[in-house]
Amino acid sequence: MITGAVLKLFPQPKAAITALVALASPGAALELLNLAQDQCGAGLTGFELMSDFCLRLVARHFPALPRPFMTRHAQYVLLEVSSSESEAHAVGLLEQAIGAALERGIADDAAIATSVAQSRGLWHVREHIPLAQAAAGKNIKHDISLPVSRIAGFIEDTESLLLQAFPDCQLVCFGHLGDGNLHFNVAPPDGIAHEHFLANQHAINRIVHDRVAANAGSISAEHGIGALKRDELVRYKSAVELNMMRAIKAALDPLGIMNPGKVL
Repeated sequence: MITGAVLKLFPQPKAAITALVALASPGAALELLNLAQDQCGAGLTGFELMSDFCLRLVARHFPALPRPFMTRHAQYVLLEVSSSESEAHAVGLLEQAIGAALERGIADDAAIATSVAQSRGLWHVREHIPLAQAAAGKNIKHDISLPVSRIAGFIEDTESLLLQAFPDCQLVCFGHLGDGNLHFNVAPPDGIAHEHFLANQHAINRIVHDRVAANAGSISAEHGIGALKRDELVRYKSAVELNMMRAIKAALDPLGIMNPGKVL
């Protein structure tokens, strides 16, 4: 229950500069996040992780969108730096951070937007990932959150377990690395009917959600429990937590008319 909130306002930034950074692994993305936070501070206003498969999916279904790199890389980060001072200040912060990442071997390559149109184009690539998923067909989706420090290990471990159980399945992994929210979706191998692959949903959910729990995360991040995850909630929450939820629900909604059939 949220009983109060404090809102902190920041001035509208005078400039926001965007770059797409290519990396070898989720661990490198985490190193880049730490470096960017150290060098840019509050000026770091965007940090989106995307796997290679995500970008290939977007390129397949939306070929008009930008493709900044000629060669493929395992992971990408869409990084945005804003400044309340000037565009030159934002550019300086971003170039300093990316330069340090390249020198230290954290990043493999980087493409920095030089105009508002280029910046929007890079954001369009990120925003079209869910649209490309829909165009490709059905997949098994997970909306999860994890401690930021554990995301890299979770991605690598869980991908390995999924590939052992379902060879050649494809991971559509993207999300807000800076605050620990991750979309970890599993698509069927090429040539396998999506409807047939969906029969594995329970087994795939079990692998993913068990690894989330083992990493002190939550099986629900941005989209809530709803009706689909009610049984999963019982598996991953203690009896004490569930009884507290039911007590609060009964106190506020004794007739059960608020959001009926959801969560509890």
